[in-house]
Amino acid sequence: MTWNVNGFRAAIRHGFYDFLKEYTPDILGIQEIKQDTKPMIPPEFNEYKLFWNPAKKKGYAGTALFTKPTPLSVVYGMGIEEFDSEGRILTAEYDEFYLLNIYFPNAQHGLTRLDFKIAFDEALLNYAEKLRKNKPLIMMGDFNVAHTEKDIARPKENEGNAGYTKEEKEWMNKLLNKGYVDIWRHFHPNDSETYSWWSYRFNARARNIGWRVDYIVVGKEFINRVKSVEILTEVMGSDHAPIVAELDV
Repeated sequence: MTWNVNGFRAAIRHGFYDFLKEYTPDILGIQEIKQDTKPMIPPEFNEYKLFWNPAKKKGYAGTALFTKPTPLSVVYGMGIEEFDSEGRILTAEYDEFYLLNIYFPNAQHGLTRLDFKIAFDEALLNYAEKLRKNKPLIMMGDFNVAHTEKDIARPKENEGNAGYTKEEKEWMNKLLNKGYVDIWRHFHPNDSETYSWWSYRFNARARNIGWRVDYIVVGKEFINRVKSVEILTEVMGSDHAPIVAELDV
């Protein structure tokens, strides 16, 4: 499972551990933790190991991983300080695959961080391709881009805005052309009404004026191990919805 919780402390207030108890994922990657200190997991969840990768800047970005199976190894970042200082990537190696839990940068209003984001995208793809030579790869997280007009409620109005720029969409094309598969789109090729993020403004979630910016992506050599995928739009507690995939490993 992957979920941008938009602040871990806020997620706790909104029932995060009730969610964890109900869905009991084997592995849960969360993004935008916004908390520099690693929390204590309540005793009833001690089957999970917690790996915490905060940004150096307090109250900003960061990623974390709750996992029942113990990873063979965990790597924080990808060896590039300008990206790693924001806690944007956490890599866990398991017997059958590498799992990358990623919080991609937001291009920001006025596209002030578009160049930073595209640089991150390219570095991430290079990093992933090196790992993929060793064993299959799963990437999940908030990619901060709606890939096609099926992935956004109002494509024309948002053309050129952060998360729906030509540059960001072209990078998603590049990723998929490298032999990666957006598994939700693989299982739901024609769906144009299911999203994973909604603005807090204008009652957007109730009106389903959303964007699909959260993804689970696998190398094509792994797609036959993916049994199902859902976006849990009914789960509240963040402006993003979690995504759950069932894998045969």
